[in-house]
Amino acid sequence: MERLQKVIAHAGVASRRKAEELIIEGKVKVNGKTVRELGVKVTDSDTVEVNDVKIEREQKVYYLLYKPRGVISAVRDDKGRKVVTDFVYGVEERIYPVGRLDYDTSGLLLLTNDGEFSNLLTHPKYELDKTYVAKLKGIPTREQLRMLERGVMLEDGKTAPAKVKFNSGDRKKGKSIVQITIHEGRNRQVRRMFEAIGFPVDKLKREMFGTLSLHGLNAGEVRELTPHEVKQLRALAQTGK
Repeated sequence: MERLQKVIAHAGVASRRKAEELIIEGKVKVNGKTVRELGVKVTDSDTVEVNDVKIEREQKVYYLLYKPRGVISAVRDDKGRKVVTDFVYGVEERIYPVGRLDYDTSGLLLLTNDGEFSNLLTHPKYELDKTYVAKLKGIPTREQLRMLERGVMLEDGKTAPAKVKFNSGDRKKGKSIVQITIHEGRNRQVRRMFEAIGFPVDKLKREMFGTLSLHGLNAGEVRELTPHEVKQLRALAQTGK
């Protein structure tokens, strides 16, 4: 369910603030009944009218983007930097990123106009796995990686246990590559976790989100999710797998 003013705004009828004014003025009907309260929520099956004209709902769309480094996880940037929606062409719907990836982090990012779907995938209680590959300065020991598996204390609390796999190390260059899977979504969490055990991250890429991967995509490329993939993600989130 979504707030009525948000549905009106997404349909392109008015801004959200103007939509709120229309509701208060009694110019909005839901299933034939005038609504004046701002807290009302509606489903896709509800009929919404503004000034006695039925609004057309946006079709729900779902995209997977291989976000390059140096791109903002937003739909606009006041500094003129590239944003993730710059890579999705010919889409009339107002899409936005599901969660975020840091400016200097690359990898899998979902974009949609489905607010319920976005909330389902990002809410901490649903525990959807996200897998990252990190290039580190230094080579951590097995015991140091176990600290991440048990959870490490950050300034905003202890992290949940992570799944960690050591991929490779180069002692001459003092570099290593480690794969880590978490289900939380705190700000710069993976980088802070590695810093907490003494190994700053040089490069970071998110390779998987639930059952989805970057297979077949290059940086900057995008594809639409299949109905099966959307259904599978919903099921995974709802079962906490």
